[in-house]
Order: sequence, then C-alpha cells, then structure tokens
Amino acid sequence: MRKDRLYLYTFLAISILFVIIGGISAKYYVALSAEQMLSTQLVSSKREAKEVASLIGDQFSHGIVKEDIKRNVQKSIQNTNDDNSFISILDWSGKRICHPDITLVDTKVPQEGASGFVMNKEISAENFYDLILNATKDQTDVLVLNPVPNSDWIIAAYANTGKISKQIKAVRNRFYTIFGIMGFVIVLTSVFTVRLIGSLYEKKLEIKNEALETEVISLAKLNSDLSDYQKRVNQDIPEQQENLETEKQAKETNGREDTVTEKSKIRILTYLRNELLSIATDEIAYIYTEHTITYVVDIHGKKSTTNSSLDELYSGLNDSYFYRANRQFIIAISSIQKIIRYGNNQLKIVVNPNSEIDIIIGKNKAAEFKQWLNL
Repeated sequence: MRKDRLYLYTFLAISILFVIIGGISAKYYVALSAEQMLSTQLVSSKREAKEVASLIGDQFSHGIVKEDIKRNVQKSIQNTNDDNSFISILDWSGKRICHPDITLVDTKVPQEGASGFVMNKEISAENFYDLILNATKDQTDVLVLNPVPNSDWIIAAYANTGKISKQIKAVRNRFYTIFGIMGFVIVLTSVFTVRLIGSLYEKKLEIKNEALETEVISLAKLNSDLSDYQKRVNQDIPEQQENLETEKQAKETNGREDTVTEKSKIRILTYLRNELLSIATDEIAYIYTEHTITYVVDIHGKKSTTNSSLDELYSGLNDSYFYRANRQFIIAISSIQKIIRYGNNQLKIVVNPNSEIDIIIGKNKAAEFKQWLNL
C-alpha cells in the first residue's frame, strides 16, 4: 500500500514538474518560432513593396498613362487579400488607388488602418508578434509604406494579422498536443523506471534483511549459550581450584619443587604503583596491553600492571576460563556481558567492568571463539 502511494506521489510530482517546466518552455519556443516566421514575412513584404514601387516608377518614367498603370496593377493584385500578405496602392491623401478588394478602390484609408506606422518606419518581429496576439478575426495591418518614384503614389504592404493569428494558434495547439503526448510518455516511462529500480532495490534489501535476521538470530543464540557456558564454568572453577591446591600440596609433601603446569596457575603477581599485589585468577576480568605495558583488571574494576607479556600470562591461565581475543586482550568468561556484531563478520565483546578500548574478535577468529564457547 505504501509502495503504491509512493509511486502515485512520484507520478504526480513528475507530472507537475513537467507541466511547469514544459509550459514555460513551450510558450517560449512557440513565441520564438512565430517571431522567426514573422521576421521572414516582414522581409518578404518589404522586398515586395520595394520591387513593385520600382516597377511602377519605371512605367511612370517611360510616359505610360496613369490610368493604364492603375488598370494593370489592379488586375494583377485582384483578390490577393486572402493571402497572409498583400499590397495596395495609395496616394498621399490616403485614398486607395488600387486594392485587392475592388469595392475599396477610391476610398479613404481609416486613420486607425495604418496601425500607427508611418513612412520609412521599421517594424520589428516583436511588434509584429504583438499585433498578431491582439488581432481580431478579419483584421489587417500595414507593415511597410514605400513611395513610388516619379508619382504621388505609395505602395502599402499589408498583413492579414487575423488570418496569421489563427494559423499561429493552430500551430500552437498542435505543438501542445504533441508536447502533451510526449510528456505523458516521458512521465509514464519515468514512473515505470522508478518502479523497476525500486523493485530491484527492494529485492536487494530483502536479501540484506534476511542475512541480518540470520545474524541477529545467531547473535541471540550466541549470547544465550554464553550465559549457559558462564554458569557451567562458574560451577567448575571451584572444583578445579580445589584439585590444583591438592596437587600442589601433594608435591610439596613429597619434597619436590612446585612443578604445577603452566595452565594451572591460580594467582598472578601484579604491581599497583610500588605495591606488590597477588590476584586470584578467578578475580581477573581481563588483561590487555597498551603502549607496551600489560594491565590486569579485576572484577571490581581495579587496574594494576605486570611485567609479564600476554603470551606468558596466557600460557599459565586456564584456557577453559580465559580466551585470547586478539593480540591486545585476554578476557575471562565471567566478564563477558554480551556479544554484538561489529563490522564485516566481526564480533565485539562487551565486558564488565567496562573497557575503554573496544575488544574486537576478527572474522578469522570468530569461528574459534564460538568453538571455545562449545557452540
């Protein structure tokens, strides 16, 4: 249920982001494309007005009658006002001499019909685009006014801004349609990809969780068996000590030197400042070295030092009660409080009293440690 909700939120987030970014981008690209098209239209209209003005001017210079020129021009531009652009001829008073719509011939151009443009004034593509955006259905606007040489005529190049506006809107609608379809495909593909990646990640996570559960169960069993082993060792220690004392007394009675085996020591000598202390092995919590000094910590947290190395001490301790965790530590079974997972297949031993230095059993010795606990 949570995954489905996550995928839904992902779909909505990507969709909203796409609409915001895409909407802004689409508006920009539509305007840019329209301005490029209108810029081409402007150049074409200017060139056409200039060429027609030059052609008619040549006819005037060759003495052709004005009425013949008017008749020929009217015939050539008849009904061209359905195109995106067209031309007409005006005189300096604003009267239409020739026009594609013959009904407008010999009529005055309304003042607003010039759209504010005067002779030789340049219109930019941006201004043209503004006209298109605000154009009505049948609106036309003057783009260029070019004088005809040797006459009082003016060539006016018009744009069917209403018609061009509808074309641009149609292009914009098609663009948004294509954009919407592409956006839907992109969003759907993104969500599918997220779901696929999520599924792969979930499978890996499940495998890791299973491995972690196995380790947790293993550690729980390890700590449980540790407690049982500590009880067994605590029960066996008094009996072992009694046997060692009896063996020692028997050897002394026979007049022999104390040749108790190295694994049978029941006390070790340590120093606390200048005081010599004898500590029973069953009261030792752990032994460790730091900066070449060997420290002995008893079950009460009291710390003393010894001149012996860890190797020498370990050789004289009961290996069923003490364990060499690493090169730095020897720990007593009774001091182990719990065992936790540490790093990659390593074990961390938590002891009581607490050790300032972490006691880590490497992965190579983990199996040996479990065997030492009789697991």
